[in-house]
Amino acid sequence: MKTSLLYLTISLFVFSCEDVAKSTTDDTIEKTSTIDTTAITPLDGAWELVGYYNYEDDKVIDSFKQREGFRQVKMYSPSKVMWSKQVPTDSTEWFGFGSYRIEDGQLVEVLDYGSEMMTKIITEREEFRYDLILSKNSFIQIEIDDDGNKIYSENYRRIE
Repeated sequence: MKTSLLYLTISLFVFSCEDVAKSTTDDTIEKTSTIDTTAITPLDGAWELVGYYNYEDDKVIDSFKQREGFRQVKMYSPSKVMWSKQVPTDSTEWFGFGSYRIEDGQLVEVLDYGSEMMTKIITEREEFRYDLILSKNSFIQIEIDDDGNKIYSENYRRIE
């Protein structure tokens, strides 16, 4: 009799714990499902860096393709950005995560955190602002100096 009561008590405890876990999971899913995933932006998706332009007097004076083995990918959701860079000859990690917006022809990224090297840069620079040239399957983000002159660009192609 005591053994049956013990099994019954353990069974009730196990089933009640499972219901609490299910309820918590359901609440989390319900809360996160209110995010508007239909607010697609033109940058939504995955992009790979394919090359660079250098500028002088706001004109492209030189272009470079991506080096062999080097890879940089950016991923955008409706409000978040995440990027990573692979440099085979460098053991330093490069990645960042944060939010972004497009305003007045500019891409503005505000990173929350990143790799050790990127965190040092983030503490000195709150916002990364670029002129943006965007088409369906490519975009160019152009670094601008304090006087508004184009310095260089990173050129991306859509991979998803």
